[in-house]
Amino acid sequence: QVQLVESGGGLVQPGGSLRLSCAASRNIFLFNAMGWYRQAPGNQRELVASISRGGNTNYADAVKGRFTISRDNAKNTMNLQMNSLKPEDAAVYYCNAKTAFSDDWGQGTQVTVSP
Repeated sequence: QVQLVESGGGLVQPGGSLRLSCAASRNIFLFNAMGWYRQAPGNQRELVASISRGGNTNYADAVKGRFTISRDNAKNTMNLQMNSLKPEDAAVYYCNAKTAFSDDWGQGTQVTVSP
């Protein structure tokens, strides 16, 4: 089972930026897709952005134009650059990695957006 460790969360003011990283314990090229999900209190976990092995990306409408997902196969990391953050972006952000036979999650990192 792969280990996924998120980092980069924290407190930021509205309009600010954060960069989340997800470090994997194995070669991420083995994953069909990786993604970032988030879950705010009282809400279901939702997809924020995903990226395929080939680099194709997909974004939730709420973050299009503000967030950028990327992966660095050489470093076995996936990143999420979050700009122009809004209070409604506050949540626990989770890293996810999928193959045809597995679906793994990180422990999550808290993002708080507040003045």
